[in-house]
Amino acid sequence: MELQELRTLRLVSATCLALLLAACGGGNSTPADTAPVGTLVEAAVQTKNPSVLAAGVPIAGVTPFIAFVTLYGTAAKSVTSVNFVIAAQPGTVSKPVSVTYSYDYLARRGYVAADLSSVTVPVFGLYAGKTNAVSLNLTFSDASTYQMPLSIATSAWTDPDQIYDRPTIVQARAAGSSLGFDFLYMKSDYGSPVVIDTDGQVRWVGPAVVDTLSTDFSDGGFILGSDATPDIYRLEFDGTYSTTGSLAASGVVAFNHDIEAGKTAFLNNVDIITNGVEEGDSTAQEFTPAGQVLATWDLGAILSATMTAGGDDPTLFVRPSADWFHMNTAIYDASDDSVIVSSRENFVIKLDYQTGNIRWIFGDPTKYWYTFPSLRAKALTFLGDGLLPLGQHSVTIANDGSLMLFNDGTSSTNQPVGAPVGQSRAWSSVSDYQIDETAMTATEAWDFDYGKSLSSSYCSSARQVTDGSILVDYAEAAGGTATHIVGLDPNRNVSFDIQYANTGCSTSWNAQPLALDAMSFD
Repeated sequence: MELQELRTLRLVSATCLALLLAACGGGNSTPADTAPVGTLVEAAVQTKNPSVLAAGVPIAGVTPFIAFVTLYGTAAKSVTSVNFVIAAQPGTVSKPVSVTYSYDYLARRGYVAADLSSVTVPVFGLYAGKTNAVSLNLTFSDASTYQMPLSIATSAWTDPDQIYDRPTIVQARAAGSSLGFDFLYMKSDYGSPVVIDTDGQVRWVGPAVVDTLSTDFSDGGFILGSDATPDIYRLEFDGTYSTTGSLAASGVVAFNHDIEAGKTAFLNNVDIITNGVEEGDSTAQEFTPAGQVLATWDLGAILSATMTAGGDDPTLFVRPSADWFHMNTAIYDASDDSVIVSSRENFVIKLDYQTGNIRWIFGDPTKYWYTFPSLRAKALTFLGDGLLPLGQHSVTIANDGSLMLFNDGTSSTNQPVGAPVGQSRAWSSVSDYQIDETAMTATEAWDFDYGKSLSSSYCSSARQVTDGSILVDYAEAAGGTATHIVGLDPNRNVSFDIQYANTGCSTSWNAQPLALDAMSFD
């Protein structure tokens, strides 16, 4: 060994020893002697001293998209946050996965050893069947930092349903394309939500929890409602899950369709027992994950009261034993404390959150509902020559406060014999409407019809992100045999189109963007 190298090694070793004594409270160090923890770690790496900080061999999770890395050593107790970044694979366009954990979050989840000697980091969003270049970016209690490079090899993943691991890329996302999201999750009827990137690579699936369409992402995990029971589940990105509550006490039989953010908790669509009769798809609730029901909107009761007051016979329209309403979305509008509900069979309806009173009804006037004067009196007048909502799904509030929805183009399918079923179209679109509640009018501001090339009769969704980009899910294209996941840039140009095999609405009845490139757990 050269003399200069030996002197450097002795200097680094002495620094490391001094820092170790200071970090552990040993020696006669003073504040002036205490160097940043990040420097301590760097010095330890130079001397290959694992007692300060070292990473154990990554442990595979419940699916290949998840792994666990444990950090050991005296510096582990000084960690305040951990960020991991998974580098994009060559030839891909989507951003790297970037997730940050606070130390407190990891401690709450049981990932900090009781003696504080180690911290385990769940790493998710890995490419399956690849060697992943991962960077752990550590921040310590003195605000110093250290970057630790890792290599995590994962096993291949074969989709048991033979769908998500074999997409057809109809249009690949181009490098440098302007798009406000890089990841999304599909609400699958096969169990776990499926996370993909905009290159079409599967980046996460969890364990099979429960067959469900009803899913929402909240506070770093997924809320799931069972298709067959009133039970509520929570599924975490580390692959763990638990039953959090049940809605059985409120008469709920099962969840159906969607779960969305509510005023203070979550909004759902449920099948419910009322007066001994099971009513499907006509009741919305706001509920907590523990199963507490905060509010209920029984559309059968609300419409019956309105029709009776207006001199109509509600039994001709509200038919509890039939799928007369078919609710597929209920969302909260914070701008005026209201709930907006989509009825596939009839219309979009806005209710006062507190009273349940009808604010307006918006739909096709050639359908059965419009034949009742009491309901017609609540209807918005449609101005212009745009597209009316027909069989719509996924009602949302757009960035500018307008009403945006996936416009399936489907007429009613479950009206009384001889009753008018309304219009239909041979293609589906995304439609955006400006509502004037004072004048009681609606105007279509714009629509996207993809050149009238795709039709999805049922299910489907459209979601806008901050920059105006839109994720469109054609759940039942090609006569129900295919699903198209389409990204629109802020100018509503197609950025990518990924196609999957489909039966019914099972593959992706609804999809939402997911900020896996900038996610935090506090």
